[in-house]
Amino acid sequence: MGTPMSHLLRRPAALSVRASLLLCSLGMFGPATSFAQGRVAAAPAAESAPAPVVNSAMDDRLFYQLLVGEMALGAGDAGSAYELMLDAARRTRDDGLFRRAADIALRARAGDQALAASRAWRLAKPDSADAARLQLQILLLMNRPEAVAEPLRALLALTPAAERPGLISVLPRFLQRAGDARAVARLTEDALKPYRDVESTRVPVRIALGRAWLEAGEPARALELAREAQALEPSSPGPALLGMELMRGQPAAESLVLDYLKQPQAEPALRLAYVRVLTTAQRYPAAVAQLQTLTQQQPDVAQPYLSLGALQLELKNVNEGEAALRRYVELAQPLAARQAAGAANEPLMARGGDDDGPDDDDTTAAGPAQGLVQAWLMLAQAAEQRRDFAAAEAYLAKIDDPRNALDVQTRRASILARQGKIAQAREIVRSSPERGPDDARAKLMAEAGVLRDVKRWAEAYEVLGMASQRFNTDADILYEQAMMAEKLDRLADMERLLRRVMELKPDNAHAYNALGYSLAERKLRLPEARELIQRALQLAPGDPFITDSLGWVEFQLGNLPEAARLLRLAYGTRPDTEIAAHLGEVLWTMGQRDEARRVLREARSRDAANEVLRETLARLRVDL
Repeated sequence: MGTPMSHLLRRPAALSVRASLLLCSLGMFGPATSFAQGRVAAAPAAESAPAPVVNSAMDDRLFYQLLVGEMALGAGDAGSAYELMLDAARRTRDDGLFRRAADIALRARAGDQALAASRAWRLAKPDSADAARLQLQILLLMNRPEAVAEPLRALLALTPAAERPGLISVLPRFLQRAGDARAVARLTEDALKPYRDVESTRVPVRIALGRAWLEAGEPARALELAREAQALEPSSPGPALLGMELMRGQPAAESLVLDYLKQPQAEPALRLAYVRVLTTAQRYPAAVAQLQTLTQQQPDVAQPYLSLGALQLELKNVNEGEAALRRYVELAQPLAARQAAGAANEPLMARGGDDDGPDDDDTTAAGPAQGLVQAWLMLAQAAEQRRDFAAAEAYLAKIDDPRNALDVQTRRASILARQGKIAQAREIVRSSPERGPDDARAKLMAEAGVLRDVKRWAEAYEVLGMASQRFNTDADILYEQAMMAEKLDRLADMERLLRRVMELKPDNAHAYNALGYSLAERKLRLPEARELIQRALQLAPGDPFITDSLGWVEFQLGNLPEAARLLRLAYGTRPDTEIAAHLGEVLWTMGQRDEARRVLREARSRDAANEVLRETLARLRVDL
């Protein structure tokens, strides 16, 4: 971009021939017209007094110069347009004209000319923050990090004091193109030195520097800056937000979030953001606790109930999940009715996936209507698991959005399959309309899922085989097919499919984990199984199921204390029934029978039908 296009400045000292002819033909050098003076001819008013004449600041020369410039640009002569605009900007010192000249150059991919326009603007108006900002943006676009420091310092100095904290907050993202991450961090640190101890900017400065150093690969330094910021201003959300970014590599950073949330004025939006972080880390009990606090603080806000219901169902707390979902429906239905009537808050709905947190009308990224669809689908699933098929169908009957037709039909198919009506279940999925290739894939996955849920492993494997032939580079389909191969004890096929997934997606932690766990479960190639699971944990640090797998392979290797440590860690993060079964067995083997019984009893209270749990209890002959 730094090299000017040959046509842009073909006549640096004068107007092009075409522009000169246009100027003459339009009478640029002739007398001023009434339009140029700001007057428009009109029929004389009959009786009313004439409106006062407002004279434009634009004279005839400027008017024609701008007109010809725009015409030249429209005709593809960007060079003449640029020269005319920049000449006009220099004569008038008009901000808009300087910006227009730079824009013309940028659109022509002539970075040097755009930079010249920004420099001319700064020379004409040295006190303009907009001019400094434009020059900085152009330098970043041109990948000229060595020249960024001066306009950056100027921009910070020229920005009004009330706006400076906001500018400082966005600097790390703004400067991402200013070289390697460490250079950006040093640049940011140098530019912000004058504002580090100013009361209004001392917290934003530390948060900005923390983000810059985090990006530079120094999370410990970032954590220290976040702690400094929180000590200076405990009620500021900035340190907590940075803490959430740091949590993955620096678990101690979570204390910043928790300390902030203890503040009486803690923002509900930040608590909801923390819930998302916990959910991503599969720390569902902790996420549930935060959502319960949120629903206590804002009992009439709908969105948290939807998330709470989903998590409770995931944790097998069916009664609590259904209660939260029913409360969501109660709150969301009036909002959905208003939305359907056209009375919903349009700017709010247009916000889409904004992360600003809960609001009375912002029940989901797609709005209350789609949130209701999700709630009814989950309520139907919960009723189905209780074998209350009539209630499940009643919930599904409430959904009439064609965008969710496949989800509804899949749920209906699952209900039929649980009643032994397999052929009807498969037909209801297959007969769903297809609007594109994505729908065809989704139907095959849905059919396989229905068969998997009723343990028709061979038929599910066959459907997934057809799907993988049609979508032969789809890693998700291959992974699901591998899981069915494992259920059928076709270990060679399972490994072949999982190795293919690893080829297609080398960062797919689940493929490494699945292969490693399957080997460990059968006490095969245990050192290799451990390596595979450790690789999975590197790709997905803290994942409780992968941690469980590593604990299980350590148990199979005879490393009982390490196995118990890992399984306790996994179970504390995610009290899943199968993790509980593994932990209970390790504790039982170690002679810690009371703790083993407690863990296994908790697991049975959540999901007594779980096969892994039942097999473990039978094998160990544990009396609960």
